[in-house]
Amino acid sequence: MSLAQNLDQAIKRIEQARIAYSRHHIVKIVAVSKYSSSDAIQTLYECGQRAFGENRVQDLAQKSELLGDLPLEWHFIGTLQSNKINALLSLKPALMHSLHSLELAKELHKRLESRNQTLSALLQVNSAKEESKSGVEPQKAVETYHQILEEFPQIKLQGVMTIGAHVEDRAIIQKSFETTQMIFEQLKPHGAEILSMGMSGDFELAIACGSNLVRLGSTLFKT
Repeated sequence: MSLAQNLDQAIKRIEQARIAYSRHHIVKIVAVSKYSSSDAIQTLYECGQRAFGENRVQDLAQKSELLGDLPLEWHFIGTLQSNKINALLSLKPALMHSLHSLELAKELHKRLESRNQTLSALLQVNSAKEESKSGVEPQKAVETYHQILEEFPQIKLQGVMTIGAHVEDRAIIQKSFETTQMIFEQLKPHGAEILSMGMSGDFELAIACGSNLVRLGSTLFKT
């Protein structure tokens, strides 16, 4: 399979899931390029893909520099360590998917204020309540979202993100997506526009639960 074929197949599967959910629903793809070369990213760009996501700040820095001539939209999707905040802010990502706590929001805001800079971000919700995952607890998500909106104006919240439950049981994965969708619906009147759910193994299920942004790695970059 070529990368072009991978992208074409992924788009067809997304279209089927999207139309089954609603013909008016729009789904964006972020290509997760963490294990991929800059050449592979360029190939997907030439096929029409524009948004790419990296898990590590140093990889984002390296690839965005190597591909600086291309009008790519870079997303940061990994867990951000406090000692990497300045480096990430210097890169000015289009969107940070992984704002996982009030503590991180406070630290980010402090650095953003000192730089006279803003950052678009998604609040990460640990909807599966798994200890191995970062994110705010579902029952605290709406309150935390409002608190960030009110107290940290340099952070421009755009919506919420979750990682589906890491289990084989599709019903449990679906429940984690539905939980996050309910949170998103409560936040839409307050400006939330992005519901980032679904990766290579579960993106169709995520779209069936209302996701409008999917993060695809192996689905796109397998060869």
